[in-house]
Amino acid sequence: METFVVALTLFLKLFTVYFACVAIFNLKKRRAYPIAPPQTRFAVIVAARNEEAVIGNLVASILSQNYPAALRDVFVAPNNCTDNTEAAAAAAGAEIIHCLAGVRSKGAALHQAIAQLRRRGYDAYVVFDADNVADPDFLSRMNDAFVAGARVCKSRMMTANARESGVAGCYGLYFTSFDWIFNRPRSACGLSAKLVGTGFAVHQEVIEAMGGWNTSTIAEDAEFSAQCARLGYRVHWVSGALTYDEAPNSFLLSLRQRKRWCSGVMQVARQELGSLWGARSPRPMLRWDMTMFLMMPFAQAVSGILLFLNLALLGEEYAVPLLCLLPVSYLGTVLLGTVLCLLGGYGLRGMLPAVLVFPVFMASWLPLQVVSLFKDTKKWHAVAHTGRQTAALHM
Repeated sequence: METFVVALTLFLKLFTVYFACVAIFNLKKRRAYPIAPPQTRFAVIVAARNEEAVIGNLVASILSQNYPAALRDVFVAPNNCTDNTEAAAAAAGAEIIHCLAGVRSKGAALHQAIAQLRRRGYDAYVVFDADNVADPDFLSRMNDAFVAGARVCKSRMMTANARESGVAGCYGLYFTSFDWIFNRPRSACGLSAKLVGTGFAVHQEVIEAMGGWNTSTIAEDAEFSAQCARLGYRVHWVSGALTYDEAPNSFLLSLRQRKRWCSGVMQVARQELGSLWGARSPRPMLRWDMTMFLMMPFAQAVSGILLFLNLALLGEEYAVPLLCLLPVSYLGTVLLGTVLCLLGGYGLRGMLPAVLVFPVFMASWLPLQVVSLFKDTKKWHAVAHTGRQTAALHM
């Protein structure tokens, strides 16, 4: 039994080795997208559920873009709302898309919204969450990428309320770490960036190839990414396009949200891995990289289980060295968090709570993956937003 545990632990390290090898491409210089004249006609879509407090900030940030008004429209698709989200969106200047009955997820709302917009002549669709704010040059930088030939684009993300709490700041540090470890190297070596569920843009060509937006899991972003990999469409990381996101301030709420993310990626893996390799693709490396991404939560969950098994089987022989490493690991992650503050553009002022909580935030991913392996999350729970910090970005 002990030999099996050690062998399996070593096998799972292959995932770490793979992602570390790809991360080396961070050293390779990336080519910036040339500045292009505005020519992409954008439909900005927001699926909103009880977002009265924040929807106006996002709509205002789109309508005030440094991009021709004739080439951008913003649409809000309220669904299952019990507040005045629709009225707030309309008052801010958005066009309302009414969803039919039966919408129970963001993916379903996007399906209906894009189905209504496909024949209106848009070149690309941009998807935001209601608690976001877009940088004034967001659409201009996305236009640069599309003119250069990109067909699916993901923006860089920052946390708008990073100094509001240690937990919110941890999201900012996590986004930055993902940019440097995952998105930047993949941008340099021709693989796909991680397409999270907001601040991304999709060309009409892709939507037509897929027959519309068709996702069914609670992780519509990962599911759509898998569909792109299957068809050979690369997700381009557009670092000049910036999205500000409002993060939770409660650690318990953060755990629930991230548990949904973990469970959602596992759902996508079970659903998409077969079809991902069921047909030939013009870009097999995209499929391979997506396969590794979808399998990583399972590898992390099994690694967590093996950790507990090692503690049980080896007792003090394993536990004592592990406990001795905890302070070193904590201090090392604090140092990493400090560096990420600078790399992410947050600076150090007001970020001490985030830096001190960051080791716990990162360590909590492991039990979340283990729980997700046995308990699937199928229901989306609302995350309340205040809009205070995102509103301040326009003052």
